[in-house]
Order: sequence, then structure tokens, then C-alpha cells
Amino acid sequence: MRRALDLVVRNWPLKLAAVIVATFLYAGLVLSQNAQVWPGSVPIIPKLPSTAVLIGNLPSVTNIRYFAPADVAQRLTSSSFRATADLSQANPQPGNPFVTAPVVVTADPRVTILDYDPALVTVQLDPLVSKTVPIQVDHGDIPPGLEIRDPVLSNDQATVSGPESVVRQVTAAQASVVIQPSGIDVDQTVDLVAVDIRGEVQGPVNIEPSTVRVKISVGSGLQSKTLPVNPIVTGTPATGFQVESVTVSPPVALVEGDADALAALAAVDSDPVSISGASTDLSRSVPLDLPDGVDAVSGGTVTVTVTFQPVAATRTYTAGIVLSGARDDRTYTLSTGSVVITVGGTVAALDALDPRSLAVIADVDGLGPGTHKVKLKIALPADVKLVAVSPPEITVTVAENPPPPSSSPAPSPSGP
Repeated sequence: MRRALDLVVRNWPLKLAAVIVATFLYAGLVLSQNAQVWPGSVPIIPKLPSTAVLIGNLPSVTNIRYFAPADVAQRLTSSSFRATADLSQANPQPGNPFVTAPVVVTADPRVTILDYDPALVTVQLDPLVSKTVPIQVDHGDIPPGLEIRDPVLSNDQATVSGPESVVRQVTAAQASVVIQPSGIDVDQTVDLVAVDIRGEVQGPVNIEPSTVRVKISVGSGLQSKTLPVNPIVTGTPATGFQVESVTVSPPVALVEGDADALAALAAVDSDPVSISGASTDLSRSVPLDLPDGVDAVSGGTVTVTVTFQPVAATRTYTAGIVLSGARDDRTYTLSTGSVVITVGGTVAALDALDPRSLAVIADVDGLGPGTHKVKLKIALPADVKLVAVSPPEITVTVAENPPPPSSSPAPSPSGP
């Protein structure tokens, strides 16, 4: 009996491993005999890094071998499978944009994926770059009998971004317009496309801004004229402030158009500049407000500068007179006890002035008995000025006080 037990446990690790291997082989045999192949294809969804784009298209996954219970297999569709390739950590090297990533196919948890094709994909990644290019206008052929001026654009440059291999070839952002035989001026917003040095469209790229406003003067006899610019301001400044000056730079503008349209112009206006609520100097760049048929030869914008100053005002008060330098042994009689004064300054300064603090001073120091003309002095805050005082001087009569009566000595008592 013991010999039989020894035979059983002898080399038991090898025997256990043999049993496990046999089990797996049997399971694989069973699965292979029951495995199915999905007849359709599943597109591969790439997960890309934020700094690169995929060049070309990925292949689809085919020949998906799987095992699934019969009831599950009957309900499978192409959307039941999902194929992905994680390229988020890919780092293509300069001169070698190709990278390889495994393909992962997933499905319903009750479906066991056995095999599929391809298991790996090799893709081309292009770094994302951007650059600034000039905006150019393609106006095509000009109808006979017409002439045009240089285009005026709302932007001169655009930023092109996209795959490096594409952006590297872009030399300009192009806006295409058509000159009509009727001679109507061009004034429209046009989509921009990226072009190379040969004028061929390049893509895919992103252009910012994606559109540009194009203005082209068209006519059979265009003329130009230099006109003064009239700056236009609207609104009311902040309380207590007024406009000191309005200037415009440049003061003149070169415009062009049909002879009849130019003949009616003596000046051109700027677009309005609002000064509502303003109390500090401001400067704004605004376009010219040109009539139909007239265009600016270049630029088309001016700088309007507005300066402000506090509003000056006056106020009148009645104030009493205070003597300065009076002596106790003299009496002073004034021709009037109060005067009317007018002061001026900014509204803010006058609002801050307390009338009770006004002091009108008559200096009588050193005046002897008699009648004297005395000019009045008024102490005011630094930001308030004296405009007028009425009367500007007063008459002061000075008199000496009588000496106090002397006291008589008391009578001495008489004897008997």
C-alpha cells in the first residue's frame, strides 16, 4: 500500500503541471472548434497626442475570431466591437514621423476575443505648428474699360496652423473676389484659404481669422483728392468737466472715387467717438466715415484725441468783517459790518467750500484816532480764487476811549 502511495506522490509538481497544460490544451481545442469569425470590418479609432495630427487613414480591423454563447452571438453587430489604437504617448522623431501602436479590440464582456487582423498599426504623425502669413487678394481678370485701386483689407496677416508638412508649404492666406463688369465697388467679407507659392490650395489647416473684409474701388475714371478730416465726438463728459480740445491725426486723408462724388466733398468725417461720462483725456483709433463711391487710398483710420478740463464756475456769499490789530483802548466804527464776495473755481472746489469758513479781514493795526480807508483782505483755499468783493474797502473811524473816572478819597472822621 505504501509503495502505491509513493508512486502517486512521486514527482507530483511535474504531474500537476502536466494536468494544467492538458486542461488548457483541451480548452483551446474546444474554443477553436466553437470559435466564429465576424464577417464585417471595424474601424480603428486612434487616440492622438495634442501636439500632432494623423496623416492618412487607419485601416479597419477584419477577421475577428471570437467565442460567444449562442444567444449572444445571434445579437452581435459591427457596433458590438470597438477597435482602438492608443497613440497619445507617441513621440515621432525628426525625419521619422512613423510610429507603431498595438490595436485593442473589445466587445461585450460575454464575448471572448481570440484573434483579429491587424494586431499592430504603423501610422504617420505630423507635429502641429503655426505661422503667420500675409493676406493676399485674387481679383481675377479686370473687365475691359475698368480700373481698380489697391485692395483695402480689414487684416493684413493671418495665422495658419496644422500639420507641419502642410503648413510648411503655405505662403499666404488668399481671398478671392470678382470684379463685376458693371463697375460696382467691391465691399464684402470673404473666406480665406491657404495657398502655396504656386497659388494652389493647401490643407487641411486652420486659419485665424478665417475671413477678411475686402474693399476695392472700381471705376472707369477714378480720381484722388486730399481732404481735411473732421473729428466727430458724441456724448457729454462727467459732471464738472468740459471738452478743452479735440484733435485728429493725421489731419488730412487721401481719398479716391468718381469725379462727381469727390467734387461734393469739402472734408471727411471720422466715425463718432463717445465721450459720455469721461473726465480724463482719451485717444481712440476710428475709421473714416466715407460716403458711397469714395474710399481711402491707404489706411482709412485716424486717431481722435480729446482733452478735458474742469468746468469753471462762480458763487457769491455775504461775509462779516473781522478786525485785525485792534487796541483795547480805542473804539472802531465800521462803515459796514459785512460785504458781498464772489469767488470762482471748479465745481468740485466750490462744492467743497464752507461759506462759514470765509474770513474778511480789515487790518486796523497802527491806525490813530480819526477816519481811515481800509482795504479788505480775504483768506481763501488754494483752489478757489477771489473774483470780486463789494465794497472793496470800508471806512473805519477810530476814537480813543475816555479814561475811567478817578475815585475821590473818603473823608476822615472829625473830632468832637
